[in-house]
Amino acid sequence: MTTSSADPLERGPGRAPRRALVAGSVGNFIEWYEFGVYGFFATIIAANFFTPDGGSEFEGLVKTYASFGIAFFFRPIGAAVFGRVGDRIGRRPTLILVLLLMTVATTLIGALPTYATLGAAAPWLLTLLRILQGLSAGGEFGGAVSIMTEFAPPGRRGLYGAWQSFTVALGLLAGAGAAALLATVMSEASLGDWGWRVPFLLTLPIGLVALWLRLRLEETPAFRAAAAGEATTAPGPVAPSGGPEPMTPSGGPGPVTPSGGPERVAAPREVAVAIVLGAARIMGWSAAGYTFLVVMPSYLQATLNATFQQALVATVVANAGFALTILPAGLLSDRIGRRPVMLTGAALVVVLAFPLLNVLQEPGSSAFTQAVAVFSAGVVVGLMAGPGPAMLAEMFPTRVRYTGLGLAYALSNAVFSGCAGLIITEVVKHTGEADIPAYYVAVTCAVSVLALLTLREEGRRGAPRGRARTDGKNGESKENGQNRGNGGNGGNGEGGQNERQEETPCG
Repeated sequence: MTTSSADPLERGPGRAPRRALVAGSVGNFIEWYEFGVYGFFATIIAANFFTPDGGSEFEGLVKTYASFGIAFFFRPIGAAVFGRVGDRIGRRPTLILVLLLMTVATTLIGALPTYATLGAAAPWLLTLLRILQGLSAGGEFGGAVSIMTEFAPPGRRGLYGAWQSFTVALGLLAGAGAAALLATVMSEASLGDWGWRVPFLLTLPIGLVALWLRLRLEETPAFRAAAAGEATTAPGPVAPSGGPEPMTPSGGPGPVTPSGGPERVAAPREVAVAIVLGAARIMGWSAAGYTFLVVMPSYLQATLNATFQQALVATVVANAGFALTILPAGLLSDRIGRRPVMLTGAALVVVLAFPLLNVLQEPGSSAFTQAVAVFSAGVVVGLMAGPGPAMLAEMFPTRVRYTGLGLAYALSNAVFSGCAGLIITEVVKHTGEADIPAYYVAVTCAVSVLALLTLREEGRRGAPRGRARTDGKNGESKENGQNRGNGGNGGNGEGGQNERQEETPCG
């Protein structure tokens, strides 16, 4: 099949990829803006919904984070349901549905009566809305990353996928900024009475803008080709292996045959193993990200007696380090591979977790030293978050990509992000051990280090960065076709190595 000039694959870094970046990113922004706001206002939400009779601060936080965690445990369900829909009917209509659900649920939280007004029904309704948010968030990641990476030009999947993580950082920063601004301009009584509602209600106009953007979005060329039963060579599902070994959880032959034949369908067991392995590879990112970037304000207040404003400032600084690292890390992974970048981030968390936390605990530490510590915490998380989305997308073929990468991410987040606040708060409460956050992130990142060591991706070094031209049978890229001949057998040909990468399906 010869591709026409109207095909977005031919446009490369043109309007369709840029539109995919914006439309895919905006949903992630809303999702993490809200999750950040909920985490930053955890103590206020606890007082309004879970401890109306003056219960202990720890008790309220535990109940609030339990509601927080429930939403995360519904993420895998949302990933499975919406992922299946997205792999069958398309990324675009599914992402529109997910966005509507997310916007409505978040806005309703801002309008929800508290325990003082509604009684015992209030915390239950809050939990129900959190569940709806969890379902929508589970369906958001897989679709957004599929859109971004499937529209990405050759050799740019790491950078395009990193935009998902970058908008996570922007959402958390926006949530922290909104909380900090309200805490500055409002009295403590007004903030606890009604001011906390404002950031949730702002989701409605943001969601309407996001809906307009997604309605203008095109379906991805990779999905259209897969749905038509045709082969596609870009962006190509890739496993973490760079070689032609039989399909295993760490890599194998691809869904697009060297001759341009039809995509090979991965067996359910292969997909399941890849999902578990993908979750293990990002569990450190999930745990460290939420511990350092979301749970930190409540930990600093409840354990280290910091003020609300001090805790928020620390979180803003950490998220700034996170945001500034993500895109460079994604771009670097396009040049040297996902594994070395993500391994560096995970290993640094293992090494630095206790020293960074001890700086915050030390009464004699200067404000500058503490700022450097929390900024560094954000940086090391960014090293994992930048290449992470592309790494997951490359583990699954087109026909199961939405479901596979969405489930891997959702399972990791359900266990290691959603439970972070609950685990840390409860264990600190019962043991009095202030170093629990460091233990938590060090252990989870150590497991990720082991899982990432199975990631073999020799072919990603020197991946082509330019726009591939399409021509000939099945729209095969001339550039890739030529490079396959030059480097497809493991030599120094850049395109050949990258082409082998784009022909592996699961694991």
